[in-house]
Parts: sequence; structure tokens; C-alpha cells
Amino acid sequence: MVNKHQVAGYDAFAAFMKDFDGNGAPINVLFTGAKMENGQSWCVDCVEAAPFIERAVETAAPKDSHFIYVDVGDRPTWKDMNNPFRKDKNTHLSVIPTLIRWKNPQRLEGEQCTKTDLLELFFSEED
Repeated sequence: MVNKHQVAGYDAFAAFMKDFDGNGAPINVLFTGAKMENGQSWCVDCVEAAPFIERAVETAAPKDSHFIYVDVGDRPTWKDMNNPFRKDKNTHLSVIPTLIRWKNPQRLEGEQCTKTDLLELFFSEED
């Protein structure tokens, strides 16, 4: 079973990743907009991609891997060009949703996160 984790905000994300040890298993990170009271993200693209990503995590991600959901904040926080997720050399986000393999080149952004074939390839690639 994939090990799932959830963090909200840059400071919590940075602290979590600083101490996180995946024990050699792949670490996949999804950056998405914060959820509103209705349980859906304010980010329409994130809402559209969510079922595709969830299905790929269940069917294609290695069973010992880690999947970290990261809430990048509300719309004004995300749209701030000085948002630390945009500046961090490990994340360097320009669009959400973004799915990355931590400290590796694998990366899917925006509309790519709705493509089943790309998601399966992303999760099947070795580091």
C-alpha cells in the first residue's frame, strides 16, 4: 500500500521534508490548491486532475512508495509571485497541480496530470 501523507503551507512542507526519510522508496509529491469548505480545491485544474491522479496512485504507484499531498495555500497566496513554493529550488512551481518525484527529474504539470498514460509512466519510472 502506498504511504500517504498530507501537509499544508510552505513552512510545514519544508519542516516535513527536512526530517522525512522514505527508506529508499520513491517519494512523489503533489502540489495542489487548498480545499474550500465544500471539500474541493479553489483550483479548477486541481479538481479536474484529482481523480486521474488518485486512480494512478492506486493502480500504478509502487506499493512501498510515499505520496505527499501538499496544499500550497489559497488563491491569493498561490498567485503571489514571491510564494516560496515558486522560489524553492526543490519545487520551483509555476503551475498547479504539479506532481514531482522528490529530488529527481520526473515531473508532470497542469494538464499533464489528467493524462492517464503520462501518470502511469510517471509512477512506473525508476529514479
